Amino acid sequence: MSTTHPKSFDVIVVGGGHAGTEAALAAARMGADTLLLTMNLDTIGQMSCNPAIGGIGKGHMVKEIDALGGEMAVNTDRAGIQFRRLNTRRGPAVRACRAQCDKKVYQFELKFACEGQAHLDIRQGMMESLIVDGDVVRGVGVKGGILYEGRTVVLTTGTFLRGKIHVGDFSYAAGRAEEPSADGASEGLVALGFEIGRMKTGTPPRVNGRSIDFAVLEEQAGDDPPRTFSYMHDKPLLPQRSCYITYTNAATHHMIRENLERSAMYSGRIEGVGPR
Repeated sequence: MSTTHPKSFDVIVVGGGHAGTEAALAAARMGADTLLLTMNLDTIGQMSCNPAIGGIGKGHMVKEIDALGGEMAVNTDRAGIQFRRLNTRRGPAVRACRAQCDKKVYQFELKFACEGQAHLDIRQGMMESLIVDGDVVRGVGVKGGILYEGRTVVLTTGTFLRGKIHVGDFSYAAGRAEEPSADGASEGLVALGFEIGRMKTGTPPRVNGRSIDFAVLEEQAGDDPPRTFSYMHDKPLLPQRSCYITYTNAATHHMIRENLERSAMYSGRIEGVGPR
């Protein structure tokens, strides 16, 4: 049995990651009654893979989002602990800005921005289907039987559609570590005639900072003064910190070669391509 939510929305955004929060905030700031639907209210804006914003491939896009009134650059300035310009010894065409962020501060600040935004409602739930009338979308169905009606639906589901995680020679269904994949939403899209492919992304291992001897590493300081991402700020809001560089050696190369067949990338279990 299904229950229809009493409020109808102009825009429903499914997924509360970087793309979803930008889409929801943009719609709400334009005056549209907007619903942001996320699987977990506590992971809105979570930096799942890499606590960095910008870089060669994406730095210009963050600046463009900022120019259009978006949140990513503003939030990066709130959470950034190191700002650097890359490729400064080369020509202007290949230079870029990058910030390392405190990932929890970034997440909390972005959630706070969404919760305080007028015209934006946030609900926890896992989408299972699109509600379609002929060729027109009318809303989304959520696991548990709740239907949300809306004139427009924006899917920003990230890695959760039929998501699968590989760790060495072990694999399991998941949207990201310790969170389920949205298989119901995937099946619903296929039933409507959509084709679902697969891309891959690699996540570096996490290392406990208490286990690192920073004295033997190569310190890499940020720019002084730091250059912020947003035009709204002239300096970062958090104290700045150094990064540290380490290198592989013959022992690590030997370990990799001895276990290469256990890597899903090299054994043939991963066939998808990167999103770029």
